[in-house]
Amino acid sequence: MLPVNPDRFLADLHHLRSIGASGVGKGVVRPAFSDPDITARKWLADQYRDIGLEARFDPTGTVWGLAEGKSLLIGSHSDTQPEGGWLDGALGVICGLELARAGAEAGVPISTVSFQDEEGRFGVTTSSRIWGGLTSLEDADQLTDTQGITFADARSRLSDVMGDFPDPSRFKGFIECHIEQGPWLDKAGEAAGIVSGIVGIRDMRITFTGEQNHAGTTPMHMRKDAFRGLLRYQELIADRFRNLVVPETVWTTGHVELHPGSHSIVPGRCTFSMQWRDGDKQRLKQMEEVVRLSIDDVASELGLKASTSDMLGIDPVPMDDGFQAALARGAEAEAPGKWRKMPSGALHDAASVAAHMPVAMLFVPSINGISHAFEEDTAEDDLVTGLKILAHAAEELGR
Repeated sequence: MLPVNPDRFLADLHHLRSIGASGVGKGVVRPAFSDPDITARKWLADQYRDIGLEARFDPTGTVWGLAEGKSLLIGSHSDTQPEGGWLDGALGVICGLELARAGAEAGVPISTVSFQDEEGRFGVTTSSRIWGGLTSLEDADQLTDTQGITFADARSRLSDVMGDFPDPSRFKGFIECHIEQGPWLDKAGEAAGIVSGIVGIRDMRITFTGEQNHAGTTPMHMRKDAFRGLLRYQELIADRFRNLVVPETVWTTGHVELHPGSHSIVPGRCTFSMQWRDGDKQRLKQMEEVVRLSIDDVASELGLKASTSDMLGIDPVPMDDGFQAALARGAEAEAPGKWRKMPSGALHDAASVAAHMPVAMLFVPSINGISHAFEEDTAEDDLVTGLKILAHAAEELGR
């Protein structure tokens, strides 16, 4: 096992938390390219230099700590949601920092990274998708946040320190440690989860268009209420998915817009999001067929018109078998009988990095399954156990 220092690791994790601390519990507000985000990245760069690593900002604002020669890469992201927790992403970044320190002490080359905009101020795992070749920097530069600021404008804030992208061939593989962001490990009293794969995602917008009319004078039987389309659609897919999905499958409507949005008007248009996630590419395709069939059936049944946006498609990404096995040996050494293999229902930078190299992920418990909230937390003993599991795997894979 690499000679990690748990006290130093926890001190660094709490220092990173202090950069952008919300003032509410352990919450953090450190969105991509905000002042706290830039401060945190420059602090990380200083830590990397102190270890003897090359500290490099790439053109997207990702900060790298690069060891000489061929090395194992460990890290995650340090940006947060607008109201974020202190561990989402940050845990993996500080694990990378501590393991790079321990690797330098033991003569095992470990590089580390904090990817930029994983949380989606502009896109989806923006900087790692660019480095992974899944989208171009030119296309990403056109992305805008909710205030209309472009990715190009935001990343210009770091233009004075930006260098080149590192060559992926310099790395042996990538490991990302993360809080589970779900309830299963915490409920089971288990210390770690070894990720078998990251689920695929399909995401689209659906619009039903009916007839806008007066809410007080339009008889119920004559209405073409677009909102009824949403209600009937939800009923249909819940029934039709029943014999298709598995317990890990999820689907969500998280955003709804009614037009014109008045208490006294029958809505003439309803646009809503539809997202579904599963680890099986074929099942994702079958779910899409059900979604599209249900849209058509609702429109026909209720006399509405229907349309859809382009669909975002991110395919499932399996984790490397050899890297999983190394993490399993570390888990059995540090938490015998208290770990499991499990899929990741959330998207992570590892999914992008897999385009270049073997990848693996390690989960530690989230108390009550809470994440993307100020209340997000994990017991420090569990954080240290995760670090030690990584230290076993990193020594084995990094030599």
